[in-house]
Amino acid sequence: MRTHTTRTSAQLLLTLTLTLSLAACGSDKAENSTSSKPSAKTSSPAPHGGRAQQVADAWDGSEAAKAWREGFYPMGDTAPQPPDDGFHSEDDRVAHMLENYLLRGELPDTAPEKGQVKWADGESLTLPLLDARETYTALDRVDSPTDPQLTVTGAKLGEMTMVTSRGPATVPAWFFTLKGYDEPLKRVAFKPSKLPKPPIGKAAGGRSTRDGLQELGRLIEVSEDGRSVTVVAHHGSCDDGPAVDVLETDGSVVLSATVLGGNTTGEICTADRRGEKMTVQLDRPMGGRVLLDAFMGRPLPTRW
Repeated sequence: MRTHTTRTSAQLLLTLTLTLSLAACGSDKAENSTSSKPSAKTSSPAPHGGRAQQVADAWDGSEAAKAWREGFYPMGDTAPQPPDDGFHSEDDRVAHMLENYLLRGELPDTAPEKGQVKWADGESLTLPLLDARETYTALDRVDSPTDPQLTVTGAKLGEMTMVTSRGPATVPAWFFTLKGYDEPLKRVAFKPSKLPKPPIGKAAGGRSTRDGLQELGRLIEVSEDGRSVTVVAHHGSCDDGPAVDVLETDGSVVLSATVLGGNTTGEICTADRRGEKMTVQLDRPMGGRVLLDAFMGRPLPTRW
């Protein structure tokens, strides 16, 4: 959905953009930190460890896990990839972060109906392909002529690589030509597969349980070596920040988010709900395991 704004300050809009996390399912309210820090991962059972084990037991070997491994699920944001040589100016970098583009050219009006995701092991998956116009609409989310904009002059279909739930994959992508650039901006031409129905419901409670288990925000990325994941975790303005514990099994990685300090229940202390990037280290590579939120009992959402 495009947003129209009359703000005249690019920095103000950029600040607001960085503090608003557009998570799938609407779970993220804010993301006010761009720094990553390690989680308080421990080997001792956490108070909410029983819930994490229940989630792992429900998913491991389930039909939902099978469907997950057969689908196309990006393990991180599907935001457009900047030109290989980077942006030429701060204004262009701001326009990209704002998702503020201007179309001044013709986009292809024809495209194949389907395309293939291709994995290194030779497996592939055929999916409906988004045309150039649909992909551009997902790319250009803000309509702000008074703020920095990147001008798109055309597009062509190509391929790019990305991390998925089944490992690195080559996927069709639209290469958008930018005014003043030799290298294109790339965006995947697929939507993620529909999430399977979870074999377990969310934990009892609103946004937290009695022992302080919280709903996580979105998945930011899985590292290239698969040994760490970066997510958004929430906290308030009068606590000591969020923490994320991890339970690993052969079939799943279950993350449990809590809030440190603030009050005796571990709940977010105020309505000032903030998001912070947290990087969680794993004992072994993520591989094809399902990445799950202990509170929700389902895979972490990614931004589309």
